[in-house]
Amino acid sequence: MQPLFLKPVFKERIWGGTALKEQFGYDIPTVNTGECWAISAHPNGPSMIENGSYAGMTLDGLWKEYPELFGNPGGEVFPLLTKILDANMDLSVQVHPDDAYAKVHENGELGKTECWYIIDCKEDADMIFGHNARSKEEFVAQMNEGKWDELLRRVKIKPGDFFYVPSGTIHALCEGTLVLETQQSSDTTYRVYDYDRRDAEGNLRDLHLEKAIEVTTVPHQDAVSSPRVDERAGLTITTFVESEFFSVFKWNLHGKASFPAHEKYLLLSVIKGDGALLHDGERYELKKGTHLIIPVGFGEFELDGECELIVSHT
Repeated sequence: MQPLFLKPVFKERIWGGTALKEQFGYDIPTVNTGECWAISAHPNGPSMIENGSYAGMTLDGLWKEYPELFGNPGGEVFPLLTKILDANMDLSVQVHPDDAYAKVHENGELGKTECWYIIDCKEDADMIFGHNARSKEEFVAQMNEGKWDELLRRVKIKPGDFFYVPSGTIHALCEGTLVLETQQSSDTTYRVYDYDRRDAEGNLRDLHLEKAIEVTTVPHQDAVSSPRVDERAGLTITTFVESEFFSVFKWNLHGKASFPAHEKYLLLSVIKGDGALLHDGERYELKKGTHLIIPVGFGEFELDGECELIVSHT
């Protein structure tokens, strides 16, 4: 059995830039590339397997045809989506629905709870995270009156920060931020405010105010995240979150570290440095920007090198 290395899919966005090329060496399609869908089985951008006997298959096809690689989970869709986002400009202020709302209003799509690991950001960067309204009526009134500075909460960010963003949370990444996002496999976003920005054709971008009002959590509730750090030979493991949707960790590798057989499939993204995965007499090179899945039944393996990885599983 081999690890599954994935070819990312790139998305042009009005707020995107060139950081995905500059920092990861990706061959991006345009100078407004905002999203790298790194590990994706979503129909709007499925990743392709690059190696081994499954080379050329998309991740959604693999999930359906070879469920044993994922522990025969029984779900219709691969539940997670890993992205890297280049917020070269401010993103729209937005909110996502939960599973129940999306199932009814978005043709059975999953809801979207997500989380962000700040890979890099400009000095003194911030982001929009939550709002100040105490009631739904106040929330709607401030929206209608355009009192965005009063309504929206801004928080300072720095590289290495982690934020858990449950569905119903008003949020927006801001200019000069590079983020790895782990989320439910959903492409549903409700825009609340877009700075009166126009697209390439000169049109104001659509807002989704009615749905946004329905799904926004009021008053805002901060999701408490208390990272836990564990040290072992060659490895520092930071546990960021363990939720019903996903668990997310950072592995800081400094030398050689051994890993036992896992009962869950693991999603791995190398965000810094380089190294190698050693398994069954084979050596697989890992470099910054590499994304892979360790399937169920893979067994014990080792990592060797100096690198940082974001790791997730359901």
